[in-house]
Amino acid sequence: MVHIGALVIKEDKLAQRYTARDLVGVLGIVPTPATPDAGRWDASSTVNVDVTTSMIRAVAPVVDAIITLGTFGEGATLTEDEVVTFMKTVVSESGTTPTFAGATTLNTRDTIRRARMLLDIGVDGLFLGRPMWCEMDDDSIVRFYSDIADALPDVPVILYDNPAAFKGKISSELYARLAAIPTLIGAKYTSLGSQYADDVQACGDEIRLLPMDADWLDARRAAGQHVAACWTPSAACGTEPLERLREAMASSDWDAADAISRDLKRAYSTLMPDGDFSQFSKYNIPLDKARIAAAGVTDPGPARPPYQTAPQAYLDGAIETGRRWAELQRSYTTRAKASSAS
Repeated sequence: MVHIGALVIKEDKLAQRYTARDLVGVLGIVPTPATPDAGRWDASSTVNVDVTTSMIRAVAPVVDAIITLGTFGEGATLTEDEVVTFMKTVVSESGTTPTFAGATTLNTRDTIRRARMLLDIGVDGLFLGRPMWCEMDDDSIVRFYSDIADALPDVPVILYDNPAAFKGKISSELYARLAAIPTLIGAKYTSLGSQYADDVQACGDEIRLLPMDADWLDARRAAGQHVAACWTPSAACGTEPLERLREAMASSDWDAADAISRDLKRAYSTLMPDGDFSQFSKYNIPLDKARIAAAGVTDPGPARPPYQTAPQAYLDGAIETGRRWAELQRSYTTRAKASSAS
């Protein structure tokens, strides 16, 4: 592997520095598969390497980038040794697909140290929320990401705009300030709302705001061609619907994109308890584990402590989402086979 600017080139190919313009298509967020004993406080080495290997081999050839170690990736509950084990497997199996790994900690210095460790393993960039012990004001947030850029000036960063996890939504005014930090190239945008178009305008060409897969078409309608990519929490659940959505968006087949988006929204409609993201965010990890397991493609294993419990009604909704995704996967696979045969 060769380091060229921000990007680790995995097949000795030279490339320009990875920028917002390179964030296109579908970016797949994946879980960290767990061993059966991972729910115990005294468990160690809880990364299921075999499942991780199978998952990345299935996902990497399809998605346009992989994002790991966020919320349902359990970046907050893995030990550092487990992070190393997991990311070595992800990097070795991801081929030329860029990988962005979560490095968020409770402070700037540990975040930089964790980031350097991940870069030594061979990740291509960082997925970085801000420290969340105390709520950070705008000046503190700018200082945090500026410090990361000073320490790691050639490393691209996708920031994480999750109002529940990080105690507040990034404003348009703050996005305009963050866009001046050259290493910030994208943002995982949690929930599409009326502010989205203003945020996109504030970011210009410097930061690509990434809506969720089901919101991609709506985001494109709101903000135009700046919306060239989305993130998906379902890459490990089966990729056929995502491939069809990407094809429709790339070819401007808006009727097809609309139909697929409606399918995805129906699948996700039982995931948020009473449509309330704040309630979902309290139980994000066990709910997403239940959803992914129910889809039947990847066994994510149990949630790691302490984020392990959720009301049964919430779990039932997450399981239904997984089942609906499995139905979509079967349906879209059947359609693809029929189309190729005709």
